[in-house]
Amino acid sequence: MSEATPANEAPAAERDEAATPAESDEATKPAETILHQEIAVGSAQLERPARGLFLSAVSAGLDIGFGPLMVATVMAMVPGAGLGTRLTIALVYAIGFLIVILGRSELFTEHTTLAVLPLLDGRTTIRRVARLWGLVYVGNLLGAVAFAALAVPMGLGLGLFAEADLLRMTAHLTDHGAAVILGSAVAAGWLMGLVSWLVTAARDTMGQVMIILLVTGAIAFLGLHHSIAGSVEVLMGVVAGEVTVASFARFLALATVGSAIGGIVLVAGLKFGHVSQA
Repeated sequence: MSEATPANEAPAAERDEAATPAESDEATKPAETILHQEIAVGSAQLERPARGLFLSAVSAGLDIGFGPLMVATVMAMVPGAGLGTRLTIALVYAIGFLIVILGRSELFTEHTTLAVLPLLDGRTTIRRVARLWGLVYVGNLLGAVAFAALAVPMGLGLGLFAEADLLRMTAHLTDHGAAVILGSAVAAGWLMGLVSWLVTAARDTMGQVMIILLVTGAIAFLGLHHSIAGSVEVLMGVVAGEVTVASFARFLALATVGSAIGGIVLVAGLKFGHVSQA
């Protein structure tokens, strides 16, 4: 994508690329078409100017925070942990992902798959992928920090939740051994890679909405460790004084590595391998 092209138009156009006549009557896109469109979107993002990528990533880090904010509010309203509560939490958690993904902002956990596919196809270099990851990751975290710093005093002031509710929200992310957090983050990264693949596979916006709700909602329902949305949750605990910075750093390191493994190996590697070898 050239720098003269608006930054948020190429991905949307590629994801919504019209089916060829041979495919037009099929209920789902062929795997080869999905892979082609994923590679095209990833390649376009890899060529974006650094400033555009970074600002989009900051936006994503801010926007995704609405999910954890809603989760904290629901947990304050419903003290129990029954099935109904977990389903409600899963639904509201997905709101942040809907805003980010449909709004075409850049999220690190999507790019553990999306940016790697052009590399596997020989269209880019490790250096370009590392550049994108660095910009998006730092931008996401800055957005997450800013959102937490704003959301905690606002939420406490409005009576949406109390400090104890934030501690309860963050406990499931921090109060585990390293192996559990790492394995959970691998599963979350796996699901996020699948979100990117399935959103591209969908033929209309309503299909994309349902995919995002179901798959990202599953992350919350299972209590998995998402490196960016989870960072907002834990940072809200840090801002409230209920979680230490050291606990956040431990969570972030393990969740980042796990997300990368899940997205790169279990989605990008396997999807590219089985489709390209078909």
